[in-house]
Order: sequence, then structure tokens, then C-alpha cells
Amino acid sequence: MKDCASTISQTSKSTLKIICLWTLHYSPFGEQVPFGSDVLFGTWQNPLVDLLSWTLAFIPQAPTRRGAVMSHHFHALIHIPFLPVPFSPGVSVASPSTSRTLRLPRARASVEKREQAMEEQGGAAALGWAARDATGVLSPYNFSRRVPRDDDVTIKVLYCGICHTDLHIIKNDWGNAMYPVVPGHEIVGVVTGVGGGVTKFKAGDTVGVGYFVGSCRSCDSCGQGNENYCAGVVLTSNGVDAAHGGTATKGGFSDVIVVSEHYVLRVPDGLALDRTAPLLCAGVTVYSPMMRHGLNAPGKHLGVVGLGGLGHVAVKFGKAFGMKVTVISTSPSKRQEAVEHLGADDFLVSRDAEQMKAAAGTMDGIIDTVSAWHPITPLLALMKPLGQMVVVGVPNKPLELPVYAIVPGGKGVAGNSVGSVGDCQAMLEFAGKHGIGAEVEVIKMDYVNTAIERLEKNDVRYRFVIDVAGSNLGSAA
Repeated sequence: MKDCASTISQTSKSTLKIICLWTLHYSPFGEQVPFGSDVLFGTWQNPLVDLLSWTLAFIPQAPTRRGAVMSHHFHALIHIPFLPVPFSPGVSVASPSTSRTLRLPRARASVEKREQAMEEQGGAAALGWAARDATGVLSPYNFSRRVPRDDDVTIKVLYCGICHTDLHIIKNDWGNAMYPVVPGHEIVGVVTGVGGGVTKFKAGDTVGVGYFVGSCRSCDSCGQGNENYCAGVVLTSNGVDAAHGGTATKGGFSDVIVVSEHYVLRVPDGLALDRTAPLLCAGVTVYSPMMRHGLNAPGKHLGVVGLGGLGHVAVKFGKAFGMKVTVISTSPSKRQEAVEHLGADDFLVSRDAEQMKAAAGTMDGIIDTVSAWHPITPLLALMKPLGQMVVVGVPNKPLELPVYAIVPGGKGVAGNSVGSVGDCQAMLEFAGKHGIGAEVEVIKMDYVNTAIERLEKNDVRYRFVIDVAGSNLGSAA
């Protein structure tokens, strides 16, 4: 600690003032203090080491897209010179000059206190299934939803999809789990109540809730309708909702959820509700970049890399747009599924050099949905000049991007993280018009732990969906 404090003392006053302002803005003791507040560094009496530890303990979690786990603010902090890297809150970190470790406090105790306070304030009782530790085993869990506000919609959960992100969170693969964790961000339900200020929904409406349930609504991203890229986005599960007391959000593996109407989606009539749930994550994750990058033009040629939860929906959207669709996979066994069942026009085995060579320069764009490491140079060769490849999977190792594969043909590579509220609503309307739904295996809640084990082995075609309303949720021990 002495070494750390010594290093901190050498840091510029302006840098530390930024930390103080940031700390106040995300204070766990009540309303947020605006970044513009006139707070002087000299008014702080606590030791700087305590301040830094306290600050890191309450960092709000930012959006993740299968791998990025730290908040925008935490990314900024770890690049301040006096912090040893890499590290995350609650992880022992070796000091640069000693063998001792610095243990940073976790936010869990404070989160639990806030949840207890919410119960005392009369929040709606909820029953869900939660993971209590990194084993990821789920079991019944009683908790309270927040007291509904004027703009809130109370929703009875009917169905909830299981995403790979849920698996990573409950097992604390990313080091940011705030146990107990109630996962689930692919939610379809029915409105049971609305606040006095709600104008978009009424009791009885069929609605959906996707990957996030809040954002700052004042930054450039929010102003442009891109809430999914807001630095203060609030995830539906395992997020920190600063606007509602800083409690940890709990997802759709539960019987009821309360969400601001701004983040609630209308589900069109005629859609199968169980098959609609995965569209709220997997669906919009491919639909949004297809719209943004012009990969929706009839007659154009689209390549879809990977035939899993995201890839199979991309094929469906591509065909509904009127495109020629080619699935690219390492598994020859998926050809029949891709062509005969999903309607793809062609199929390439990416490990077959002759097939890949014959298809070079034929595609207008590619959606890459693979979350394992894979070479992308051969994929870029499949595109025509000015072709665009969008990466929506997040491998656990960096992909290599040789400039010679993109510069001569003016080709582009972009990323995408889910989609905005507007994107998601437009996607649902498009799905309703064309009868698009995910291919799912519907389960009851008491099968969820087995489903998680199967998901780890990719033993599902293509998404598990929990029939929440039709399940006996049991009782918490």
C-alpha cells in the first residue's frame, strides 16, 4: 500500500480531480452529481488510496458484447499511469515494486444493502432463478423489483431465451458477476401495469425487452438513437442501474420485470412468442449491421460465417431481403441444414481451399458470427472490391487483420454490438411481416441447468428458450 500511495502522490492534481469528479458522479449514496459540479480537489479529506479503492468498487458495468466486460469509465481509469495493469475490481494485483498484493473492495455488499432497502420500500415481489457463485448453478431466488415509477411498465415474463452471454456472466468468466445473478435478456411478456406517465403501452400488450434497460439519454450516442453505444448503458442482467439507486439489475429468468417504457418493445401480432425471444438479442445483432451497411439490397450476395444462434437468423433475414445467401462454415455436415432447411443458396466449407478460391470476389458483404478464433484473410478474399465485412462474434483471442487484404480492394471491416431500441423495434416489425422466428428448443425452468451444460457444448439447435410462465419456479430455500 505504501508503494501504491507513493506512486499516487506523484500523479498530477488534475488527474486526481477527474477521479474525484467521476467518483461523485457515480456515488452509491443517492442521486448522481453532474460532471459539471464545482467540486474542489482540496475538499477531499480521505486518503487517496481509499478514494481510489472506493471509486473502483462502484464502477458501473458497461455493455458487453461477448467479451468486453469493463465499463467505459474503468477502461479510462486503467490507462492512468499509476495503476498496475491488467486488473479488475476485487482481484489481487501485484505491486510494481513488491511481492505483496493490493485487494480492492467489491461492490457486492453495497448492492445487497440497496436491494434490502428496495424491499423495505415496497418493490414488487419477484421469483426467479439465480446463480449464487461461479459454479453457475441456478436455483430459485426471491427478490424485489423496484417500485414502479411514472414511466415504468410492469411485465409478466412469458418466455426468456438463453444466450451465451448469460453463461459467461453466471460463471463469472469476465470477472464482473454481482451475485446472486438472475440472467436473461431475451424477454417476451405481457404488460400487467403501467405508470401514470406511460403513453406507449397498456395492460394486456405483448412486449419484449432486450439486452439493455437504460442509458443516459443525454450523450451523442443516445441523441442519435444509438443507445446501445452509450457509455452509461444499463444491461438487463448484472448491470448497475445508477438511475434507480445503483441496484444490480436482474434479468428475465424470473416471473416479473419492471422497465422504463423507453426500452420496452412492441411485439407484432402473429409472431410465435417463444421463437421471438431470441430475436431480441441474436436477431437485432445481425439485423442492425445489415441495415447500416447496406447488406439488405435485393440481388446482392451475402456471406454468413457460422451457422449458430446468430448465423441462422442472419440467413433468414438475408433471404427475406431478397439476397443471395451463402453460408460459410468449417463443418461440412451443416450443408443440408443451411440449404434445405434455412433456404441458403450455397454453402462453402472454409477449410476447403478449392471451394474458397472458386468463390473469391463474388460477395458484396459478409456477416461474421463466429465467436472462436479464426483466420479472416480468406474471408476477405471472398468479397468484391468495396465489400464490407461486419464482425458480430467476439473471439477470445484477437483476430489478425493484414492490411494487404483490405487496402487494394477498398474493403472494410466493422464491428457491431446488438442494436438500438429503434433497430430492435424495426427488426420485430420486419420479422412480423415476413414470419421470421428463431429455431428454438423450449424448456421449463427446472431444466435450465442441464440446458446450460448443453449450451457449453453447443448442443442446441439453435437457441434454448425458457417457458417461464408455464414453469413451476419452485420456492427459494
